[in-house]
Amino acid sequence: MPQIPEKIHELTVGQLSARSGAAVSALHFYEAKGLIGSRRTAGNQRRYGRDALRRVAFIRAAQRVGIPLATIREALSELPEERTPTREDWSRLSAAWRAELDDRIKQLGRLRDHLSDCIGCGCLSLETCVLSNPDDVFGARMAGSRLLPLRRPDQEETP
Repeated sequence: MPQIPEKIHELTVGQLSARSGAAVSALHFYEAKGLIGSRRTAGNQRRYGRDALRRVAFIRAAQRVGIPLATIREALSELPEERTPTREDWSRLSAAWRAELDDRIKQLGRLRDHLSDCIGCGCLSLETCVLSNPDDVFGARMAGSRLLPLRRPDQEETP
């Protein structure tokens, strides 16, 4: 990993990419989404403050555990003066995200355990399909095939 001298307070996009491990295109995307910021030089080149390294690390860690970018942006916008996240910030935010992650893990476990139930179905219209009708929430009202929009008797069928 290339070392950047301490006296350099701003990084080029290439330096930020090399140090953070994020592709240049990802850094441009993060900037477009308001997750990181840069200033432009007289030659219209991007320059990032050294604090962008920690913000990118924060973003990538949150993404690795499945947090959507919109949620990450919200979290970063709540920091005073858009400062760099600290260890305490990560602890607070990750605790808030825990319930969402636990729900996703539960859903993925259910999907894994019941995926073979749908082999051969193809249409996902089983009365109690665990993929299109988790926990059979519609089962009390109708069968799976009736989940498709119903045609009124007065409507003509079009070829």
